[in-house]
Amino acid sequence: MEVIATAIPDLLLFKPKVFGDERGFFLETFRENWFRERNINVNFVQDNHSSSSKGVLRGLHYQINQPQGKLVRVTAGEVYDVAVDLRKSSPTFGKAVGVYLSAENKNIFWIPPGFAHGFLVLSERAEFNYKCTEYYAPEHERALLWNDPALNINWPLGELVQPTLSAKDQMALPLAQAEAYL
Repeated sequence: MEVIATAIPDLLLFKPKVFGDERGFFLETFRENWFRERNINVNFVQDNHSSSSKGVLRGLHYQINQPQGKLVRVTAGEVYDVAVDLRKSSPTFGKAVGVYLSAENKNIFWIPPGFAHGFLVLSERAEFNYKCTEYYAPEHERALLWNDPALNINWPLGELVQPTLSAKDQMALPLAQAEAYL
């Protein structure tokens, strides 16, 4: 397993070893020691799986209380996955990192608590899987405006003028008005 550095050191991109032959492939999608060796204590309590069509943008979501760490990957299709640092005490507060996750590259992205998270579906359909360190708590969920110029996220929209957003995401707040972590 290879760890690929990102512009924000707390965000880790794992490139797993894939073992394949004429029968198919095998890879490990989680090992506790990946984190322990980096002095990160994780305890996953919930797994989620979503399916979305091309042009859907989910996010940027976070929970102001019960912040979730997320280990995310794509099992079908391709997405552009983004994490935004919402920790006011961090030197990278308000900065974003985007990575491509796909069934083909099999990369796995670690987003620790304290970050907003979202993704844009680039393929006709995408299956998105993630492990969470806290339970989903809708009363604590917040949404950060996906296209806030302060975030400087270069979403690969291509010919898409406007992504498909949920009603909740259409009401998201810009960074200047959003609740953040200390």
